[in-house]
Amino acid sequence: MVAPHVTASPLSPATPEWTLHLHTKAVSTNDLAAPLPGWHAVVADRQTGGRGRHRRAWVSDEGGLWLSAVLPTPGPVADWAILPLAAGWAVRAALADLGVFNIRLRWPNDVMVGRAKLAGILVERFRPDTAVVGLGLNLVNRPELHDDTLAGQTTRLADLLSPAPTRAVVLDTILARLAHAQHLVADRSVADLLPTLNTAWTGARVSIDLDNRATPLVGRLTAVDAQGRLQLDADDGARHVLSPLQVARLREAF
Repeated sequence: MVAPHVTASPLSPATPEWTLHLHTKAVSTNDLAAPLPGWHAVVADRQTGGRGRHRRAWVSDEGGLWLSAVLPTPGPVADWAILPLAAGWAVRAALADLGVFNIRLRWPNDVMVGRAKLAGILVERFRPDTAVVGLGLNLVNRPELHDDTLAGQTTRLADLLSPAPTRAVVLDTILARLAHAQHLVADRSVADLLPTLNTAWTGARVSIDLDNRATPLVGRLTAVDAQGRLQLDADDGARHVLSPLQVARLREAF
């Protein structure tokens, strides 16, 4: 079912209208969004094959927000390398708009409250002129009831705000912020994002598994640059600059 045009919250005069495609069930909203043009978004009540990075399974039970937003990405692909991190900035900003301020980001795609995961972001490029920003956000759902290994590992918007905002309000707020992030990247104004991003991402001690390295890198995350690369000051004194494509897994060392 395709909904009427819905206008996201007007953060700027350039904020576009979004066309929403609503589904009661989808295998993956990212896959449904793949052929759509920019400024279209797919929302499902639940997913049966939700995925994160490296195709790891993502529990997508009813009561969450399972969203895939298609953003235009004109010009060279390299100009959009920062987009996955800009999407994290957008989600964090949207949650602040809703009244949640203790949000941090776990590089490159997790939205965290303390040690608990609130949301995950997966950006995929199916076509050169668009990017699909997939978001799984726990609202009132209970993922641990479907996977007991998640007990104590996740949190929900309903745990953080009382009363919890409706899915429609959360959706409009996130779409508005994603549009704003797209404009900043398109205008080459990512420098405006970096101070906030580096506050949200950096300072943590981490262990990073690389695809081409037998042992993990361990050290402190110190910066993210305008190309979305991670700067790690390793315990052995070396400084590493890593593309997201090099990182197989990042674990925080509390």
